[in-house]
Amino acid sequence: MGELVTVRVCEGISRGFAADARTRIAAVVSGADALVESLRIRIGTLGAAGSPGGAPGVPGPPGVLAQVTAEVDGRRIRVQEAAADLGEALDRLADGLRSRMTAVTAGWTPRPWPRRTRARGLSAAAEPMVPVRSVARLEVPCPPGPRRIVRRKRPQLVWCSPDAAARTMDAMDYDIHLFTDPATETDAVVYRVGPTGYRLARTVAAGPPTRPAVPLTLSPCGAPELSEEQAVARLTAAELPHLFFAQPGSGRGRVLYRRFDGGLGLIAAAS
Repeated sequence: MGELVTVRVCEGISRGFAADARTRIAAVVSGADALVESLRIRIGTLGAAGSPGGAPGVPGPPGVLAQVTAEVDGRRIRVQEAAADLGEALDRLADGLRSRMTAVTAGWTPRPWPRRTRARGLSAAAEPMVPVRSVARLEVPCPPGPRRIVRRKRPQLVWCSPDAAARTMDAMDYDIHLFTDPATETDAVVYRVGPTGYRLARTVAAGPPTRPAVPLTLSPCGAPELSEEQAVARLTAAELPHLFFAQPGSGRGRVLYRRFDGGLGLIAAAS
């Protein structure tokens, strides 16, 4: 399996740690019954430009961000963990990968809400209507001045059921997942929130899906139409971890979210 594991260490991390990361993660894979076709690891310092969680102008590093993506039994999975040091980040990454591989191969079941923390007994924090990562966020210095979008993604959205979107969200370790709902032909999101742990929202309000397997709650309102500047202001003022909104004019769905480095990321549906 070693030859299928690739490791990328970003600025601020000694390349000597790549061998340690490869050994730890390869050990998880070699002890599993699942077919793992490829596995990629990225390790960087929080706050360093060029790292998985880095952004220009952020002093640091206050911690480590480690990420692994893999193809397991034909399904793509991802685990991302932040910690105060590399050893703790790799421990969490190995534990998370082991759990994710088991979940994918054993058949999907809803994740508990709130998610149990993996970080030294710290409890999960949650706002009333939005999910927050279960692991404690490190204190990452933010760039001076107004919050700004430091990364943009323009994926071609997958047309799938809310059930399938929720399972992808779980497999990829997301807190929110943007997709197109074929039943309504509108862009939509599923995201992690109580009381069931899964909520569905669409750009245009519509009724609940038919006989969902996922315990979804439904947002009764369509996504607000906002400019990027308005979305940034709303997310920042309300201290939200992410915000689902529609682009004025086109009505296409967008997600603004907070990154580990304190900057903002934007996912916008490709035209």
